[in-house]
Amino acid sequence: MAQYKYGQYLTQSEHSAYDSLFTPGSTAENPGIYRCAVCGDEIAIAKGHTLPPQNHHQHRPGLGAIRWQLLVFAQQRR
Repeated sequence: MAQYKYGQYLTQSEHSAYDSLFTPGSTAENPGIYRCAVCGDEIAIAKGHTLPPQNHHQHRPGLGAIRWQLLVFAQQRR
């Protein structure tokens, strides 16, 4: 589970970007922390980079397919 110390730097959001599930090897539309919706493993990734391929992150047999979900979005100043 993602952790933080300084809550004043985070804002809760109901943006639909948090609802999408991505397959391994998909392009990360947003920079930030992604969580495997099945096992809870987390990764940090830059915008435009690809999520880890199937052979990078494996589940025990019977857990189901790997699906990454945006957990924390890193927002750049413009």
